[in-house]
Amino acid sequence: MAPSPPLSRRSVLALGGTAALGALLAACEDGSAPAPMTGDGATVTGTAGGPPPKLSQWYHQYGEEGVREAVERYAAEYEAADVTVSWQPGSYDRTTVTALVGGEGPDVFEYANGPSIDMIRDGLVVDVTDAFGDALPDFNPRIVERMTYDGKIWAIPQVVDTQVLVYRPSLLEQVGIEPPRKMADLQQAARELTTDTVKGLFLGNDGGAGRMGGPMLWSAGLDFLDGDEVTFDSAGAAEALSVLRTFWTDEVLLLDSPEDWDDPTPLTSGRTAMQWTGLWTFPQIRAELGDDFGAIPWPSMPGGSPSVPVGAYGCCVSARASDIEAARDFARWLWVEKTEHQLDFATSYGVHIPARLSLVPEADVLAEGPAQHVATYVVEHGHPQTPLLWTPRAQAAWTELVGRVVREGAEPQAELDALVPLVEEELERVSV
Repeated sequence: MAPSPPLSRRSVLALGGTAALGALLAACEDGSAPAPMTGDGATVTGTAGGPPPKLSQWYHQYGEEGVREAVERYAAEYEAADVTVSWQPGSYDRTTVTALVGGEGPDVFEYANGPSIDMIRDGLVVDVTDAFGDALPDFNPRIVERMTYDGKIWAIPQVVDTQVLVYRPSLLEQVGIEPPRKMADLQQAARELTTDTVKGLFLGNDGGAGRMGGPMLWSAGLDFLDGDEVTFDSAGAAEALSVLRTFWTDEVLLLDSPEDWDDPTPLTSGRTAMQWTGLWTFPQIRAELGDDFGAIPWPSMPGGSPSVPVGAYGCCVSARASDIEAARDFARWLWVEKTEHQLDFATSYGVHIPARLSLVPEADVLAEGPAQHVATYVVEHGHPQTPLLWTPRAQAAWTELVGRVVREGAEPQAELDALVPLVEEELERVSV
């Protein structure tokens, strides 16, 4: 069997987790999961005059050239512990959870959007709030919020990624329209830009079912949850999903593309005039289109606002680390204190946004043009792609729901109402 292809940092936004992870953790509730631990119970191995502690650190297999060498270089510079970096190919999320549950996982590891609520609840990770110190206000507040539970922060954000609506100004100018800022304008623009050879909009080969449900809720001023209360079925949600359906019925969507939404080729090849895609694609777009591209947030509906999803891998500390305090100290050194490493990690291997707000003006790749605009959108219009209490099971059911509405014309309110009991069941489970 061929090895799984390496993933770029786009996977934090492309993958919403799987129900299998929740099932794996749920299966450990019979007592096989490790008991919660704190730093007070850590074994301190780095005694005065003795050898430094040994720590293991895991990353998923990034696709961008040079990332592995960079993180190995960072670890080698750390003098207070002997840090070994492991590059984990394949199904990273499941591999990591399995290792942590089995007591054979890493001391320090990254995880998409920070640890899941199941990982926190089952005591697989420890609180890292104190690691931020006075630097906490400098971290993107949307990401910190996503990694916070019960008044504690469970991961340190490493880098921020997002998705936006990218368009060809030259094609918009040909039909005399401005970049759409309102949903009605986007609907009209998609129709006017569609010709016999060009589609007005590309939201992915599934018509946007896999990733546009959240932006549609936000555009209407809603969200999946409000704390631990269901809000995805509130007034306006059905209308928002109906609008997403109109792109399908108006036949303005590019479908059956050889590439999917996370590859900019549909836009750069001229097969679509507007495409939902990630910030990471900007170098390729600029190389092929020069200045003929712009980027805007997902447009707003009445009562809502423009929006972009934000996601970030977070550095976590295992509750079974060989030396929890040493692991926490290393995480703080790398992702709070060493700002030069954070800037390098975010901007030297593709285009990403530093998690610390003060570093964004120092990022040359974000200094001008569409990338600069996107960095602003993340602060002004960013939403965590899903709330912490929105479990993999809830996300899988939501994606199926949006797919039925978009592709099959299912009645939105009935679908939303039917999903409420499942989500409430999940909320009750994780609150026990």
